[in-house]
Amino acid sequence: MAYPQLDVRFAARALAAGGVISHPTESVWGLACDPLNPDAVARLLQLKNRPLAKGLILVAGDSDAFGGLLENLSAEQRDKVTQTWPGPVTWLVPHFGRVPPWISGDHHSVALRCSNHPFTAALARAFGAPIVSTSANPGGCQPARSKYQVLRYFGDQLDFVGGGATGGRQSPSEIRDLVTGQVVRAG
Repeated sequence: MAYPQLDVRFAARALAAGGVISHPTESVWGLACDPLNPDAVARLLQLKNRPLAKGLILVAGDSDAFGGLLENLSAEQRDKVTQTWPGPVTWLVPHFGRVPPWISGDHHSVALRCSNHPFTAALARAFGAPIVSTSANPGGCQPARSKYQVLRYFGDQLDFVGGGATGGRQSPSEIRDLVTGQVVRAG
């Protein structure tokens, strides 16, 4: 499904201006912001009532957007990661100090996913870099599965809400630890 380029551009501009937006992903609606803007990340965490220590997921439209975050991986590790992308698999990858602590939380790894949702992938490409993307829900509530639920949770506190429907998956993205091979969250 194609999404209006105007929506994609408007959402990307909102991110670049330090906004927090909501967008559909493979399974649920997400909250997104610029990962290098500490004020935007703080606002997103406050909206979710999410502790900084947990860390956040970075989502891109193409694996090349992760650049230096994949460069210290062996060829075998890179292949393992990129064979699952684009798709609903999030990898915990050692970050070697290359991400700010408001992204990694208390972890030595960073969560990375290359989305196959058309709007989310187009948004990250239009933004020109990976974006923070986490489920659109306050702590303790079910993730939003519709634009209506996003608006019910957050009302007018977001800078953009749009992008159509989710990809229809019932389960969230799987999370795998690249170093240990452990499945942290089944998908």
